[in-house]
Amino acid sequence: MLLFTGLRLAETAALQLADVRVSARKGLVVVRSGKGDAYREVELNALVRGMLDEWTAVRATMAADSEMSFFVARTGRALSSRSIDLAVRRVAARAGLALSAHVLRHTFVTGLVRAGNDLVLIAELAGHRRLETTRRYSLPSEADRLKAVSDLEIEF
Repeated sequence: MLLFTGLRLAETAALQLADVRVSARKGLVVVRSGKGDAYREVELNALVRGMLDEWTAVRATMAADSEMSFFVARTGRALSSRSIDLAVRRVAARAGLALSAHVLRHTFVTGLVRAGNDLVLIAELAGHRRLETTRRYSLPSEADRLKAVSDLEIEF
């Protein structure tokens, strides 16, 4: 979910059951209090909707009766931001990768930029108030610069 929504770690940990709305054709995550108490909604693609359907079924067997947090631990209580980040790092390490929740957010924003999406739209999805913040996520890599120069054709 972190990779396909770009949610911040604290936003993910704060999600409540009512904040994640999934149906067969649509899905939405509501961030009620993002950075600076900003509200935003992020659409979910089909892959994430399917994964969240699976998680919701598992969650129902784990969550304590009064627990309203969307992500819960084996204890049935809400996962903390730290616990979520550690879980991401552990899964990544098993795959031979060095990842964190923030790297997944960065990858989300960078992927949207490289796909040619409008910077204003990306800023809205990421919860950035300033376009300059979004631009920092989308700085070109060495490979991007090399491709740009390699693809350059000038007719004489």
